[in-house]
Amino acid sequence: MGEWDLRRLRVLRAVDECGTVTAAAERLRLSPSAVSQQVSALARQLGAPMLEPYGRRVRLTPAARLVLRHAELVFGQLERAEAELAGYLHGEAGEVRVGAFATAIGGLLVPAVSRLRAAAPGLTVRVVEAEAAEAVRLLAAGDVDLALSLAVGPDARDPRFVGTVLLSDPLDVALPPGHPLAGAPGLRLADLAEEPWIYGAAGPWWEITRAACAEAGFTPERAHTAADWTAILAMVAAGLGVALVPRLASAGRGGGAVVRALPEDLPARRVVAAVRAGTERTPPLRRVLAELSAVARTVQSE
Repeated sequence: MGEWDLRRLRVLRAVDECGTVTAAAERLRLSPSAVSQQVSALARQLGAPMLEPYGRRVRLTPAARLVLRHAELVFGQLERAEAELAGYLHGEAGEVRVGAFATAIGGLLVPAVSRLRAAAPGLTVRVVEAEAAEAVRLLAAGDVDLALSLAVGPDARDPRFVGTVLLSDPLDVALPPGHPLAGAPGLRLADLAEEPWIYGAAGPWWEITRAACAEAGFTPERAHTAADWTAILAMVAAGLGVALVPRLASAGRGGGAVVRALPEDLPARRVVAAVRAGTERTPPLRRVLAELSAVARTVQSE
């Protein structure tokens, strides 16, 4: 048996639906002889007659009807594939795996996914929580398609990735209630140089805290080590020390701690969306990035 030619199968379907070769030719904008030739060629390919005499007309043979029954399933699947492809090309279908650190999930990714579920329900976003550095490793390994991470220090040009800075997340300082500087006007980071500090042992947040304090002219003395923002804010509220906290993390979670902005110093961390080089024009990825950027602009303007 030869290959099934989809173009010829469509001609056969037209003959069946229109009832005559002439009517099928009019629908397909072909000559009747061209329609007959296509059906005859299909019969030769499949090794079975497709048409048989029926009075002064022709009709489909039982073999042709069997072929069409299966061909309709193929046509339906192809139509679904075409629709899905169209959705993919418009960023409205497909799947995007996103690795992100916890505060980026709550502050950026969840709002973006909510918007996408309403605007592009055929596009699936799968979330993988990972620390900022781990998200980049997952991206490099191909385990996620997009990583939300933190930019530390100068711009590092890694040719493996294409990065987009989504926002500059201000760093506020959390102080114990009743601290002498909790209500001080014009608070500067350098005013806290002698305070016991709470921050992580390693990773981007260790670097960000120390870099911000170094910019203010001192090295923070780490009294306690923690990475979870709830734990850090609880320790600050208990009077165990002070901490720099990103605004995405502290919003609505200050608890008993006093959270103060530092407008004179303007410390901040940059939240970056990274994809593997060569994938940045993939429609689903572009759609997710667009929604993340839109949410980031809203957060930045608040």
